[in-house]
Amino acid sequence: MAAYTIALMVATPVSSAQTKHHTPRKPTATLAAKYDCGQNVELRLSSPESTQGSLLLAELRSPQPVSEIKATWDEKEVPFWQEASPTTKGLDVHRALVGIDLEKPAGKSDLTISAKAASAAPITCTAPITVEAGKFATESLKVAPNFVQPNPEQLARAEAERQHLREIFATTTLEKLWRGPFRIPLDGVKTGGNFGKRRVLNGQPGSPHSGVDFPAPTGTPVHAAQRGRVVLAEPLYFSGNTVLVDHGLSVYTLYGHFSEIDVKPGELVETGALLGKVGATGRVTGPHLHWGLTVNRARVNALAIVGKQ
Repeated sequence: MAAYTIALMVATPVSSAQTKHHTPRKPTATLAAKYDCGQNVELRLSSPESTQGSLLLAELRSPQPVSEIKATWDEKEVPFWQEASPTTKGLDVHRALVGIDLEKPAGKSDLTISAKAASAAPITCTAPITVEAGKFATESLKVAPNFVQPNPEQLARAEAERQHLREIFATTTLEKLWRGPFRIPLDGVKTGGNFGKRRVLNGQPGSPHSGVDFPAPTGTPVHAAQRGRVVLAEPLYFSGNTVLVDHGLSVYTLYGHFSEIDVKPGELVETGALLGKVGATGRVTGPHLHWGLTVNRARVNALAIVGKQ
């Protein structure tokens, strides 16, 4: 299982390569790919193609009510929610977010769906999704040895924290907690960087960076990207003072390196609520916000969900 590791922010690069930025494919309002599921039921995807670390929107449309929807992608369950809007009037519409993991191998995989119509007749559908390799930056750094090889006690702590995160991400809240579009956690900021970036420290490749970085002064307020429940608010070895918000249906956002945390586990926070303040805690050398997005246990570029409902 892939480790949900926060990459290090260290030292000054001595050389770098592949400086192209990864731009995620975002779920669009127009669902481009359509698949016939029988009984006048249609499955739509925002795109039949995606890249590592991207996000797709799936939509199941039926003229009659459907129930018991079960969907699988990359050997993981994909939860659907019922959608009601003026554009879907007269149809029973269910939607889902499909996360393409940062390290999902390139190739073709199927999104499979089964459901039951109002008549109890079974519905099945398969949508092939082609995953392309992401174009992520690689950077070579020369750093102090302790940045490359933590001591045994630090390694044990980091592994215990990774396991705890895996357990959280493997838990699905069946209720859709978010209401409306997602936002960037910092006011006045439109974009960030470093998602997918892989650092080679003293010749040793590290894990790809699973979040988006936003440089900001210490003390800058950090806001919840959308409504959700705080499931973790504590210092972690790599990401320092960290807050993790469960938005329901296997959608989680992570906020790292806070100078201070202003929420507690169990709190239900609204969109824009103050979670904490930017800092430089954990394995960093300067203040910034690390913002991560996990969808169905897939590490996704958080910018891909901005503006989506």
